[in-house]
Amino acid sequence: MKIFETEIKDVYIVEPQIFEDSRGYFFESYNQEKFAEAGLNYNFIQDNQSKSVYGTIRGLHFQKGEFSQAKLVRVLQGAVLDVAVDLRVGSPTFGKHVAVELTAENNRQLMIPRHFAHGFSVLSETAVFAYKCDNVYNKASEGGINFNDKSLGIDWRIPEEKAILSEKDKILPLLKDVDPSCI
Repeated sequence: MKIFETEIKDVYIVEPQIFEDSRGYFFESYNQEKFAEAGLNYNFIQDNQSKSVYGTIRGLHFQKGEFSQAKLVRVLQGAVLDVAVDLRVGSPTFGKHVAVELTAENNRQLMIPRHFAHGFSVLSETAVFAYKCDNVYNKASEGGINFNDKSLGIDWRIPEEKAILSEKDKILPLLKDVDPSCI
């Protein structure tokens, strides 16, 4: 397993070592000891999975306060553009983002720490997306930022007229309208 830093501190790309033969392949998708060796000390307590169709954009979502979540995300089927936006107060990269293509073929994962907004766009016909969380979901603590906030400069790689969003995501505020001290 290789763990690479990104241009934003504490966000990492994780690439597993894949063992292939005539039967197929095997890899470790998570190893707590290897994460700890890289300084990534998370206690994952919940796994989530979603399936989405081409053009779906989920996010940008976050959990506030004591319910903030770190996530280790990956794609089991298809391809997505995964995005993490830094919402850490005082961070030199506040409002900046990391975007990484995660696919069932490249088996890459993105490690997103707490106090980040997270979202993804589905680039393939369908995608099955899985993520580990280090905290429970709390509806009262959910928040979000509009995916199309021009100040973020995110290219979701989906034509805007083909974007599929939940009703909730369509009305999320811009970053400038979110109080970062609550995150």
